[in-house]
Amino acid sequence: MPEGHTLKRLALHLTEAFAGRPVRVSSPQGRFAAEAATIDGSTLERAESAGKHLFLDFAADHLVHIHLGLIGVFEISTLATPDAAPAPIGQVRLRLSNTQSYADLRGATRCDLIGSIGRAEVVAALGPDPLRADADPDLAWQRIRRSNRAIGDLVMDQAVLAGIGNVYRAEVLFRHGIHPLRPGSSLRAGQFASIWADLVALMATGVETGRIDTVRPEHTPEAMGRPPRVDDHGGEVYVYRRNGMPCHVCGSLVRTGELVGRNTFWCPRCQPVFRSRGRTVGHTHGRSTRRPT
Repeated sequence: MPEGHTLKRLALHLTEAFAGRPVRVSSPQGRFAAEAATIDGSTLERAESAGKHLFLDFAADHLVHIHLGLIGVFEISTLATPDAAPAPIGQVRLRLSNTQSYADLRGATRCDLIGSIGRAEVVAALGPDPLRADADPDLAWQRIRRSNRAIGDLVMDQAVLAGIGNVYRAEVLFRHGIHPLRPGSSLRAGQFASIWADLVALMATGVETGRIDTVRPEHTPEAMGRPPRVDDHGGEVYVYRRNGMPCHVCGSLVRTGELVGRNTFWCPRCQPVFRSRGRTVGHTHGRSTRRPT
């Protein structure tokens, strides 16, 4: 599933390609045809993201709310010949076009026409987004500090932190030496503040580059004399999808296990299990993990 930086980057590109001018809106697939007819020819004022949600803000309080889900894509293309968009290929739910560009949406789990009240309701259900200037990280901290759920679970809960997916979850916890099964309530305020600041910086870089790079300068392929990572997700990372491979920092083998239905990754040495009052939280042997009770 695309993470928050992908949606922010997409919103910026859609704004650049279509905002400020009338836009042709259609639904070649037909599932959004009535809504498309309502806004066809109106002006797109802007596109913006909130977590993993995308909003296309048209005139007259018409907003298209999109969630890409696991397989959705929204591809923007430049026209080789003005006003000559090619015939749609595949199941195109939504097409935007003007004299210079077109954009096709496929495979999204949500594509609805709503108003500003509907957008406010969606955003209110989300935790703070590290990519938004109006984000209040204290809202996330208050939820985390009161919860005994695993921090690896909380970080990916969109009602706690918006826009964080499996890659940023694994990587930010590694960068701060925190085991994914550590209870949220055991974190200190300073630890969360550092995690938040790191997410702000890492995700902003992701918006600029279109990939997730989380390794520090001393751990890049060039600095370490190692081959670049080869993975369909791209980017240089510490633990994500590196199960059984040596940690770039300490050399221990990276481990993986399931946490609330998703694989998580960690280094057993750099992210030691959490111990409080003689109680150990988190397995370090085998592939399994468990949530604290």
